[in-house]
Amino acid sequence: MHNERTDWESIGIANDFLFGKIMQDAELCRELLQRILPELSIERIEYPELQKTIRPDAAAKGVRLDVYVKDDKNTVYNIEMQATDTRELPKRSRYYQGMIDLQLLDRGDISYTKLNQSYIIFICPFDLYQKGRHRYTFENICKEDSGLSMGDGAVKIFLNAEGVLDDVSRELRAFLDYVAGKKTEDPYVKRLEEAVKKAKRNREWRHEYMTLEMRDRLNIEKGIERGIERGKVYGVISMCRSMDMPEDKIEEKLWELFSLPAEKAKEYLSE
Repeated sequence: MHNERTDWESIGIANDFLFGKIMQDAELCRELLQRILPELSIERIEYPELQKTIRPDAAAKGVRLDVYVKDDKNTVYNIEMQATDTRELPKRSRYYQGMIDLQLLDRGDISYTKLNQSYIIFICPFDLYQKGRHRYTFENICKEDSGLSMGDGAVKIFLNAEGVLDDVSRELRAFLDYVAGKKTEDPYVKRLEEAVKKAKRNREWRHEYMTLEMRDRLNIEKGIERGIERGKVYGVISMCRSMDMPEDKIEEKLWELFSLPAEKAKEYLSE
């Protein structure tokens, strides 16, 4: 989850944490998917895991998916609410696809035909590609023949709540307007509003949210502290080198000032 957190009482559907909780209602989730993908017939969905975490091994970077569901045809959907433009969503969608594909195949399975049709969907209150569209859909297409699809079954969709073109259904636009904070009389949006109000009364979710918010703030503070320390270390190294001080003496100085072990000091000196 990548989102700037704020007070529990003031957050809405555009908050990734709250969105993930609301989408635990299978019917609300199914109807949203149907609005995003009207060309499909989604009769029911199931949750393999709530807020699925995928970590292939201890060394690899894992991912925690906001909403991960399958439908009655075993199509896989990952829906992410992305409140801020982190400038890396296309690359993140690529990484998510790889992680999802890895867990879809059993260990030792060599039959790639078992990879399900999948959709990775990012819902954004900003225009990632600055073209005014409400929806940007990507799949692998032959560059020499745009009518030829690669057929790998992987689709990525970026929804933009700030879209201005008449390019999506009235139903999907009503939902995106709601994400953008606009009023709408759409029946589905009304149900979402009621679900949000109910979620705000859930003490367990409130406690979970506040715990995550506290953790995130501490991580930010630690990151700032580490950044300040790194800046000071580099400043000392630069000053010492300007005085033609030998590397071993600089290491001693870093230990004296920052209690920096020799191995760590060598890393700074080699950068």
